[in-house]
Amino acid sequence: MAHQHHHHGHSHGQHNHSTDNIGWAFFLNLFFTIIEFIGGAFTNSVAIMADAVHDLGDTVAIGVGYFFEKYSNKKENNFYTYGYRRYSTLAAMINIVVLTTGSILMIVKTIPRLITPEAVDAQGMVYMGILGVIVNGAAVFKLMSNKNSANQRVMMLHMLEDTLGWIAVLIGAGVMVFWDLPIIDPILSLCIATFILYNAIKNLIAIMPIFLQAAPTGVDQEKIINELIKIPDVVDTHDLHIWSLDGEFNIMSLHLVVAQKVTIERAAEIKKKVREIIDKDDVKHITIEIEREDEDCHEDCNH
Repeated sequence: MAHQHHHHGHSHGQHNHSTDNIGWAFFLNLFFTIIEFIGGAFTNSVAIMADAVHDLGDTVAIGVGYFFEKYSNKKENNFYTYGYRRYSTLAAMINIVVLTTGSILMIVKTIPRLITPEAVDAQGMVYMGILGVIVNGAAVFKLMSNKNSANQRVMMLHMLEDTLGWIAVLIGAGVMVFWDLPIIDPILSLCIATFILYNAIKNLIAIMPIFLQAAPTGVDQEKIINELIKIPDVVDTHDLHIWSLDGEFNIMSLHLVVAQKVTIERAAEIKKKVREIIDKDDVKHITIEIEREDEDCHEDCNH
């Protein structure tokens, strides 16, 4: 019997205002990240360099968010039959590599400074700290203007995290202006780099199953199967596969074995009931293959 594809209707479009805000935040963050690396070199501050690595990772994340905000309305085509959502998973993996590599390098660079602290330009760090709070704070307020955009909310959290990091740098620099405690700088650097590494590993653990097309944790397959076999005239179900493109867009395919007496009209009713069950689990796309119980499907049943 014929199989059927089912799509949910979803609008992925975002307002131009939201896209402009994310684009503005991206270019601002990119410019300031460059300033941070230069400022960190001039002040001899590993804390500022660590924060620069953090901001570099956020710049990549915001750039990816900007890209997908711009292309969110593009539909699937003959080359990308599921659309462009899968790229977000790849981009997240790239971002994790950038953050993990940068944080490890900063930790390696910081350890000798913990053992033998070096003098830093505390006054220069204060100026950088003030600039960091102003720039990142401005980006936060800009992104708060449209709270209806999920993408924009995520970007706002990135910038808020950066703002808090710069407040820590500013406080540490302020202390070093009045007291000769250069060890504060590597301690701040180590805290920032460790925080980045922790979050990168946490995100890697969350993203890896999606990248490897594991079943979404929020979908109870056993429950679905139990509900499906309770449908009148459904004898069995097999080859149920479910995966996610990006952690939100879930896809499912399955084979239903139905009684020999099932007509085409009854098969359509069964498919409708299946869709009602699947709807509860937030599956955006489903492919249903119906077989009669006396069919000899051989190897086809396993694909």
